Amino acid sequence: MTGSPAARGTPTAAHSATPARRSPQEFRLGNEILAFRFVATLGERRAEPLERITTPEQLRAWCTANDLGGTDMPVSDALLRDARELREAIHRAGSAAAVDGTPEPADEELLNRWTARHRARLTLTGGRAQWHLPDTDPARAALAVVALDAVATLGGHRDGVIKRCEQPTCGGLFMDTSRGGRRRWCSMATCGNKMKKANLKAARGGA
Repeated sequence: MTGSPAARGTPTAAHSATPARRSPQEFRLGNEILAFRFVATLGERRAEPLERITTPEQLRAWCTANDLGGTDMPVSDALLRDARELREAIHRAGSAAAVDGTPEPADEELLNRWTARHRARLTLTGGRAQWHLPDTDPARAALAVVALDAVATLGGHRDGVIKRCEQPTCGGLFMDTSRGGRRRWCSMATCGNKMKKANLKAARGGA
């Protein structure tokens, strides 16, 4: 799917801690897959979770940063809770796909409920694809776009292989389209750079 710039179940141990607050300026927007960029609104999944959408305003800021709505788009506390539930379903389903597994039926059902709400229009303007949201409940329609992107990705409508980031504290998802399938990080600029620094420090004896 094109158009964007390029919770059910028992929480994992990583989610048992209260996520730290992060500002909208710290969103992880480098992932090529819209749905996986949304997954990254909870960072450091394998360590102390970093929640980047702690308020409705931050959820709106993430949508705006991904060309899914304007700065005046209304977002409720209830929608924020639903958004986090959607995010975690995408992460679980993507994690299952990363190990050649099939998502849990409950997660597939949740994603399918979201895609059934899809009411945005994709238009071409000046050679650029752009989503136009309905006037009624545009924020929910924006999240339906994210769900549709997740279904297309998980369902094999993209080139590449779904993987989980190998940076020890991350746990994010990405699509490996590299030659030979050797990509290991969700982002070279962040997780890859962390691993390079860690390896360099280890090579120097931890100094």
